[in-house]
Amino acid sequence: EKYTLPNGLTVILHEDHSTPMVSVNVWYNVGSGREQPGRTGFAHLFEHIMFEGSGHVAEGKFDQWLEAAGGNNNGSTNEDRTNYWENVPSNALELALFLESDRMGFLLDAMSPAKVDGQRDVVKNERRQSYENRPYGMAWIALSENLYPAEHPYHWPTIGSMADLSAASYEDVVGFFRKYYGPNNASLAIAGDITAADARRLVEKWFADVPAGPPVAPLAAPPAMLAAEQRVVLEDRVQLPRLYLAWHSPPQFAPGDAALDVLANVLAAGKNSRLYRRLVYDLQVAQDVSAFQSSSALTSDLTVTPA
Repeated sequence: EKYTLPNGLTVILHEDHSTPMVSVNVWYNVGSGREQPGRTGFAHLFEHIMFEGSGHVAEGKFDQWLEAAGGNNNGSTNEDRTNYWENVPSNALELALFLESDRMGFLLDAMSPAKVDGQRDVVKNERRQSYENRPYGMAWIALSENLYPAEHPYHWPTIGSMADLSAASYEDVVGFFRKYYGPNNASLAIAGDITAADARRLVEKWFADVPAGPPVAPLAAPPAMLAAEQRVVLEDRVQLPRLYLAWHSPPQFAPGDAALDVLANVLAAGKNSRLYRRLVYDLQVAQDVSAFQSSSALTSDLTVTPA
């Protein structure tokens, strides 16, 4: 069942009584593609801040209350969206909905410059751990910078740059929340051991009074294309060279997107795949091969990596 609340929140309900569990998932239509050059990393930084307490949930209580009820939770950010989820026993559904509605409606009541600074340092360390101090880590940033022009929303990495993370002010973060974190820019999915009537009643109880935010326009972007083959060489302190081959490909759900998912599996999914057998076993010029279609809303890319 799918419907929309008067404040614009899209709600999706799915009954599945195979186990006494419920999954709650809130997706906000904002990812790193909504950022501006000079202010990159905001969407991911905000994902961290959403776990730092809200108007009626003290810092640390979000995880504590969910774990006490037998649930777990997390979030993630990419170029197109930010999502937050809870998996809980079915009798704890209302707790999960209360927690999500409180940070949707009352996050700013608990936000402070100190919390922004604290999570800024956490994200900076995540960038070091995942990219700067990881072998081959900077290759992924170089790929996006060379596949997409500087003004394209996919040119910069979701993690952001160190300079931009340092420049992010408390006022910038507040403005980002007010612009993108309204119910009219979000979808709430509830799947599991529920009845649609009970779930609908709880959704209306906890989300109906959250005021809508300003309208969010569709994301416009210049076309992504390469006029000629580009070759980039990165030098790093690694034991072996690694090759990354990337092509522009169709957007998510567009014709060709699913076909390239299949192609990536045919090429490199498992040790019996064609490219793995050829490069690792037959020619013995690589130790491993991976391939995947990275599907995104505006455009995608197909990447093949012999290592």
